[in-house]
Order: sequence, then structure tokens, then C-alpha cells
Amino acid sequence: MAFHIVLVEPEIPANTGNIARTCAATGTHLHLVRPLGFDTDDRTLKRAGLDYWHAVNVHYHDSFQEVRDLHPDASFYFASTRATKVYSEFAYKDGDFFVFGKETKGLPQELIDANLDTCIRMPMTDAVRSLNLSNSAAIVVYEAFRQIGYAGLK
Repeated sequence: MAFHIVLVEPEIPANTGNIARTCAATGTHLHLVRPLGFDTDDRTLKRAGLDYWHAVNVHYHDSFQEVRDLHPDASFYFASTRATKVYSEFAYKDGDFFVFGKETKGLPQELIDANLDTCIRMPMTDAVRSLNLSNSAAIVVYEAFRQIGYAGLK
């Protein structure tokens, strides 16, 4: 098993490429939910992921519901600046899914409202609206690995 990062309608290819590199480094699966704000042949996407794309388990989906339907027994955590619980307050387990929204708007409000008990946020000052998407994904996935003793990582 492995952790999973789900990007719902990502817009910036460099962020997705950076997240793909984190996925390659950790064995985390990457799920991309269409529509994507870039072409998967994008130079910036490929450059950000460097030559690690062969090591990334990438799955494409037409909706978030499709991801949920394919993994009905999985636990899903939804990253949002509007969440009340901090990401480190949860006990993660192998196979969990971490869901992130598009860079400009985040996750749809209805998705957050339907999953309030598993919404997570990263603490930060009021100086910024949010962290960079790829940084947020890395923070969460490495916390999950820390909790399971970095199983599978050297």
C-alpha cells in the first residue's frame, strides 16, 4: 500500500511537477482530477518533475467522485485554509488519501462542507492567504510518513 495525493483541477504545471517528484521520492500515488489547467506535455510540468516521472504512479480521473468510488474504504483528508483542525492532529495510516484543490480557489466549498471532520490545515501567520500547493502536499505526506515510522523509506 501507499499514501495518495489527489489534486482536484490543478492549474500550475510546476506545482504538479514538484508534487510528482515528492510522490516519486516517497512511493506516494498521484491522482489528477480533470480538468487540468495545463497540458500533460507541458515543459514546465516535465522540468519540475525532472527525470522522475517513470517512478510516479499517476492516475487520471474525470471527477473527484470517481476517485472516491474507486476507493470506497479509504480515508480521505481535505486540505483547506478554511479547516479548523491542524494536519498533525490526525493519526494517518498507510493507504490514506490527501486531497488538495486548485491553486487559485482551493477545494469546492461543498466538498469541504461534506467532509468537515477530515478537513486539515497548515498553521501560518496572517501575512499570507495560503502556502504553495507543492509545499503543502509535501508537509502533509511527510507527516503521514513520520507517523508510520517512515515505513518503506530509507
